[in-house]
Amino acid sequence: MDVIGVLSIMLNGLWLFIPAMLSNTFATMFGGKTKIDFGKSWHGKRIFGDGKSWSGFIGGGACASLVGLAIVGISYLTDSVDTWGYGGFYSNIAIIVCLAYGALLGDLCAAFVKRRLGLARGQKAPILDQYDFVAGAFIITTIFNFSWVYATYFEGWRICAFIIILLTMFFIHRIANIIGYRIGLKKEPW
Repeated sequence: MDVIGVLSIMLNGLWLFIPAMLSNTFATMFGGKTKIDFGKSWHGKRIFGDGKSWSGFIGGGACASLVGLAIVGISYLTDSVDTWGYGGFYSNIAIIVCLAYGALLGDLCAAFVKRRLGLARGQKAPILDQYDFVAGAFIITTIFNFSWVYATYFEGWRICAFIIILLTMFFIHRIANIIGYRIGLKKEPW
């Protein structure tokens, strides 16, 4: 495979991962009063904390899914058969929803772990903070569509798409959090 082919695989992998990358950003915008854990504690510590709300979860996943559907719509203009890698119409809806909500579930699991470790909301947890949503998106999407995840991110040279996601997410996460902090959506820039 030539360099252009590998770069194309990497860019396509990032492009297809956009619903997962945006879901937490949208969740921040939709955050609300009704907390996912309803303010309950487990063994003396909040289950998830005040940063996780039902409106953020539902709104963040829905908006990220809509962005994914817009990507599919744009792709139909140029490639009505493959839609740039999501596949057929019904499977692409399922994949997009799994990526968007999987990322949010990964973030929710990380909040649970952070509370168990005694970390306060917004306190840094390197690696966990940058890759929780990546793990969640891949795990949930793999459960529902293993063949797509394997064919898109692990088969042959497509492993490069997975590697570029791992390498770039740290920086993308950092930049997104700084922007969120500067415009007042986040209390901490990490």
